Amino acid sequence: MVSVSLCMIVKNEEDVLGRCLESVSHLVDEIVIVDTGSTDRTKEIAARFTDKIFDFPWRDDFAAARNESFSHASMDYCMWLDADDVLLEEDQKAFLALKETLDPAVSVVMAPYHTGFDQGGHVTFSYYRERLIKNRAGMAWAGAVHEAVTPTGKVLYADFAVTHR
Repeated sequence: MVSVSLCMIVKNEEDVLGRCLESVSHLVDEIVIVDTGSTDRTKEIAARFTDKIFDFPWRDDFAAARNESFSHASMDYCMWLDADDVLLEEDQKAFLALKETLDPAVSVVMAPYHTGFDQGGHVTFSYYRERLIKNRAGMAWAGAVHEAVTPTGKVLYADFAVTHR
């Protein structure tokens, strides 16, 4: 089974961070939090889940902050989430199944990102994002805003989804 570091950048996320981490803490092998200047209880909440909390002065560059979070990861793959993202129960099961069977030759796992919902909570908009990135494989975040990683190597499209709440 591969190992996964959850790598997050946060700032003033006390209202949603606990919900996010509760949905994934039992799925990952390490949690890395990079705080870009919180003035609320964000770091206190993060400390309930990890001792790997790092300060990174905000410099108007999301890619720089994400690359900083990845630099502290020690597992096989890095997974990113925003504090207002969650993995629903069925997606948690699918994530674990993938983690148990993932071929280590895979460089990037793309997963659906559910971001739009109707009044009944049904997904109305979803798109694939790079979600698991092989650690130390030479890929890096680029773009000060709307940052992304350009996948290289073997890419796998996964069944688990991340839900934006």
